[in-house]
Amino acid sequence: MKKIGLLGLTEGNGHPYSWGAILNGYDESAFKNANWDVIYNYIKKRDISEFKFNNIKVTHVWTQDKYLSENLKQAICAEKVIENYKEMIGEVDAVIIARDDYEHHLEMAKPFLEAGIKVLIDKPLTMELSDLLYFKEYLYKGQLMSVAGLRFAIELDETKANIKSFGELKFIQSTVINDWEKYGIHIIDGVLGLLNQKPKSIQYINSSTEMYVVSFESGLVWTINILGNAPKTFNIQIWGESKRANIEVEDNFSMFRRMLFRFTKLVETNEILYNPENTLISIILLIAGKMSKEENKKIVLDDLYKHLGIEGY
Repeated sequence: MKKIGLLGLTEGNGHPYSWGAILNGYDESAFKNANWDVIYNYIKKRDISEFKFNNIKVTHVWTQDKYLSENLKQAICAEKVIENYKEMIGEVDAVIIARDDYEHHLEMAKPFLEAGIKVLIDKPLTMELSDLLYFKEYLYKGQLMSVAGLRFAIELDETKANIKSFGELKFIQSTVINDWEKYGIHIIDGVLGLLNQKPKSIQYINSSTEMYVVSFESGLVWTINILGNAPKTFNIQIWGESKRANIEVEDNFSMFRRMLFRFTKLVETNEILYNPENTLISIILLIAGKMSKEENKKIVLDDLYKHLGIEGY
């Protein structure tokens, strides 16, 4: 049995609970009382066959609050609460940093990566190029994985499998709530997972929403709308010369399980089922979008690709 340590928690981010439940199953009473109603309401609808993976279990948990750690341990049927997350080194085979405060990802991941332990880091991996350069080595050697679950959304399967039937792609529009730094990566990973081309540039447009315009060498244009506070949506609309699609992603459980499946394979068999270069390209686009907003100009991505050693640049 491979042992996993789970590190959380950040305000408003229930991934330690949802991911922990998918990996371990869950305690009905403890989870119901954990005050993560949205997560509880979707996991309770899933079949028992959709929980747990062979030979993998979250055994150790840590959060910055011992009460929350005990609450999490009981809800996801883990075994042990750790007072200092570094104490997991030597006791677990892998760790999951299920926190979306990217400012702390390098600090928290470094002790495990340098101890040879496999690490899954919640999105976004980072907003700093220097951090991304550090993580690159571990991404390529199969010791680190970081990708938004939306790349594996079940609602995108048909479009992904039949993208050639759209003919030449003309325009993509995508919309997500909250902010660019934490939610932009959802829609970036979702859309780039459909395409076989790298973005060429990104430009922030000042408007009533946060709007970003992404261009490609092929002439394809993609707009990303960040709505801030608004009703939940993960929406992708695609127009090709032969076909169009309007996709609303709603099944969080399935996309998380598909993402976790890939990490468990990495832990159990060293099998890499996700291209590490895709993480670099997604994070470069996210960072470039922030630069475009701050500097009020279009950012051409060639120099960033070269800086990261992306193939073909």
